[in-house]
Amino acid sequence: MAESLKTRLFRWWFNFFPAYRRTGGRITYIAGDLHEIRVKLPLNWKTRNYVGSLFGGSMYGAIDPIYMIMLIKLLGPEYLVWDKFATIQFKKPGRKTLYARFVVGPEELAEIRRRLETEHSINRMYQVELTDGEGDVCASFEKTLYMRRKDKTKEPRILRA
Repeated sequence: MAESLKTRLFRWWFNFFPAYRRTGGRITYIAGDLHEIRVKLPLNWKTRNYVGSLFGGSMYGAIDPIYMIMLIKLLGPEYLVWDKFATIQFKKPGRKTLYARFVVGPEELAEIRRRLETEHSINRMYQVELTDGEGDVCASFEKTLYMRRKDKTKEPRILRA
């Protein structure tokens, strides 16, 4: 699916956001329906580590917020989504630009909504790989996200001076 004007603007804003910009990663594509996002992480002076390969912190930083933000956008304002934990398995040094693809299908969203009708909260695990241009995996990540419906009975917190 092609990018929409809305997702192009969101991509531009997200890439400009300082916390993400400093990772060195760049979102290159957001599907118009938000079900797919692609990221690229170039090897350059900002992302290179002491031994000349991609810095592991840049690798993780480039993929870290993507699934959480996708699910926040896809599920809508009545759901709460947080990163809970992650594991990283470095397979080989990243010596060139790396790429990642994030996909959340409609059936996944339906399953989350169905389960949250009967359960207070759930944890879901998502996997993503950073691969080079030839498809060789340089790092694998497992992200676990916590999700629940927002409690509508609680009053919003008001900060007072």
